[in-house]
Amino acid sequence: MTMEIFLSLLLVLGVIHLVQAQSQRGFISLDCGLPANEPSSYTEPNTGLEFTSDAGFIQSGEIGKSKTIPRIGYGYPLKPYTTLRFFPEGTRNCYNLPVDKGRKYLIKAWFRYGNYDGRDIKPRFDLYLGPNLWATVDMQDEDSTSEEILHVPTSDSLQICLVKNGTTTPFISSLELRPLGNNSSIAQDDSLKLIRRIYFTESENYIRYPDDAYDRLWSPLSSSSLTHISTTRDVSNSGSYNVPKAVRQNAARPTNASEPLTIEWTRESPNDQFYMYEHFAEIQDLQASEIREFVVSFNGISISDPVTPAKIEMTTLGSRIPVNFEGEICSLQLTRTRRSTLPPLLNAYEIYRVIQFMQPETDETDAVALKSIQDTYKLIRINWQGDPCVPQHLMWDGLNCSDPIISTSPRVTSLNLSSIGLTGTISAAIQNFTKLETLDLSNNNLTGGVPDFLGNMKSLLVINLSRNNLSGSIPRALQREGLKLLVEGNPRLCLSDSCKKLHKKKLIVLIVASVASAAIVIAVLILLSVLKKGKPAILRGLHLLPRTSTMNVTFAEKNSRRFTYSEVIKMTNNFQRVLGKGGFGMVYHGSVNGAEQVAVKVLSQSSTQGYKEFKAEVDLLLRVHHTNLVSLVGYCYEGDHLALIYEFLPNGDLKQHLSGKGGRSIINWSTRLQIALEAASGLEYLHIGCTPPMVHRDVKTANILLDANFKAKLADFGLSRSFQGGGESQDTAVAGTIGYLDPEYNHSGRLGEKSDVYSFGIVLLEMITNQPVINQTSGYPHITQWVGFELNRGDIVEIMDPNLHKDYDFNSAWRALELAMVCANPSSSKRPTMSQVIHEIKECIVCAKSGMSKNQGLEPQEITSADTSMVPTAR
Repeated sequence: MTMEIFLSLLLVLGVIHLVQAQSQRGFISLDCGLPANEPSSYTEPNTGLEFTSDAGFIQSGEIGKSKTIPRIGYGYPLKPYTTLRFFPEGTRNCYNLPVDKGRKYLIKAWFRYGNYDGRDIKPRFDLYLGPNLWATVDMQDEDSTSEEILHVPTSDSLQICLVKNGTTTPFISSLELRPLGNNSSIAQDDSLKLIRRIYFTESENYIRYPDDAYDRLWSPLSSSSLTHISTTRDVSNSGSYNVPKAVRQNAARPTNASEPLTIEWTRESPNDQFYMYEHFAEIQDLQASEIREFVVSFNGISISDPVTPAKIEMTTLGSRIPVNFEGEICSLQLTRTRRSTLPPLLNAYEIYRVIQFMQPETDETDAVALKSIQDTYKLIRINWQGDPCVPQHLMWDGLNCSDPIISTSPRVTSLNLSSIGLTGTISAAIQNFTKLETLDLSNNNLTGGVPDFLGNMKSLLVINLSRNNLSGSIPRALQREGLKLLVEGNPRLCLSDSCKKLHKKKLIVLIVASVASAAIVIAVLILLSVLKKGKPAILRGLHLLPRTSTMNVTFAEKNSRRFTYSEVIKMTNNFQRVLGKGGFGMVYHGSVNGAEQVAVKVLSQSSTQGYKEFKAEVDLLLRVHHTNLVSLVGYCYEGDHLALIYEFLPNGDLKQHLSGKGGRSIINWSTRLQIALEAASGLEYLHIGCTPPMVHRDVKTANILLDANFKAKLADFGLSRSFQGGGESQDTAVAGTIGYLDPEYNHSGRLGEKSDVYSFGIVLLEMITNQPVINQTSGYPHITQWVGFELNRGDIVEIMDPNLHKDYDFNSAWRALELAMVCANPSSSKRPTMSQVIHEIKECIVCAKSGMSKNQGLEPQEITSADTSMVPTAR
């Protein structure tokens, strides 16, 4: 990682805000294995913590007790770690804990083997938070250990699971959750595993609750290379981090005053990223001539300005973004400056490793529905613990789910509850599985009628209700084409309301379309035939004609291929592979005739705006064709099923390649310029090549897709609108994406091609800087403000994406940056046309290829677009 990256790591003093805890409110302290029939709670005398039995939070496991006694001085109290719960049955066993969604928690799991089973075989197993691996607990070389993490739950229930990864038996001694408050600024979006939390002292005392209001465990450390300092004075907290009193009153400095204070640790993986927090206070009385000043560096790179500890006042220095360096050994150093007469001083430090929890939990609606079914039928299945769908090798018995991908929650697509002794009626919770395709409730003892809601579940393709004790008539909604309904073996169930044919031993296995349905189909075909002959008066007279029929008339005149819904199901292999998700609906991978790869965008039935976007996109893409616009292969319009089938672009979107997310490569400078040129060409075609001319209205990096050769194609035309060539049109319904949205258009509602030019300017800035378009944590929340500030300082290196590693022609970079800022001018009259943009990008490419003036740059005053009047305000 380059020096520029670390100079841009703005370290903040006292930014960590943890609300003052006045009590144990919100604490969860579980003594695992404490029998529920004994006093199920107690106050631990050493800490005053209120521990309870874990029996109400888990449905499996057996109780054990350590055969050896833990030492209090080791850092934890005695009683909670003498009992334990172990799990000889099942692969995954999970605790379900109530939490506040979106709130940061400190979570601690304690493990003390104590030869509880008399076998003296220390186990090794995995620890999961929901569907994601938290840690591997390995007791091979120790009798006790713990794992601690800072984590923000994404739902109101937190699942902590112990998973077998071999032949040994998982166990747990204690599980503890501590809420840290909503205003915590410690890596707000990251889950952090504790590496160390150390305070310097000659004492052997560990510190936790009540001395630490959040029950953080501080481990003591002394060293012969350090001189320890202490005071009895009251050292105040300035940054509301709430460091315990004993930590504030103790510190250390290097015994050799010329040496730095060094902290080292070994990384587990080359990709490890860390957050580091240093706590210090001047607790010595200094003479007037004495100065204590030092800088903080990581692996030899300075990451702070010179620091002078405040007198009798605790200050916290913390990294705002995670840091990462090459090398196995990590080294954090405090080094005195030249003007300092005293060595550096440190009271305490914390080191956390970022854990990338990439796998989202099962869709919350589906998970709640499964829990309701579990409660309704009193299902106790050892496998039904933890997240239902993920990880895939631990998926619940009887389920199939959509393939899990990053940022998209898996959905339940198949539910098989056959032959498990279900009694009562069919659970109403089943209707909440909106992506369910197969439902099997056969070979049970279900009674009552077949509920109407099953007929409203449009995704269902197969329903098996065979061999139950259902009665009454089958709802007409289930007697539809495309649905396979199996009901044999229910002697009191009949097809019609009269139920006169109860003597039949078996009912029809496959229900086909009714005569009424066929009549409707014939009527629609006749209507389409009439409309094809050009008789709009008929259409004007049908005031009650549904919107879908009107839409069907439009599509009937299109030449592009129309697919049936069954063909869509086949081409996507029952929607197996998800490519992404948008406001319109889900996008799936598919293939036509087993050869041509396609992307299938399926309209969500809950989307209202999606219908309009669907029609707009089809109307546009069926009449315009350009090498830099995504091609429409076809569409599906069948009842409530709407889908768009595009060419498949295997390299995803531009945004992924700027961030490197999803395993995407980081593209170089020349490729970025070529992508910008091709995206601009697509926009130019919309603006001047179409009749009437079109404006895209949602130009952003996520809507620029890349084919196998990184050729750029604009996508997502659902918001596109026509405008009068050379002018503007009034569009009262302003649409677009915050940050990319033209501020003039947003204010006036007047839509024109220059609105796309503004959005393209923001895209170009994003390609140049790899900075977020909106960053509320910065003093310059919009990317144009941040770039404008940096431009006034005249150093392009601070602006350019550090992932480029200065591998670009500086002259080319300056020209591209100037172009981007001109495009993003708040005044549309001062923006260029897309044709002018294309000409300028071509000049940038020529500069980049020639390599002339490489690394020389231009004088800052020549960049007229850095004028602060051009920087829009945050929206």
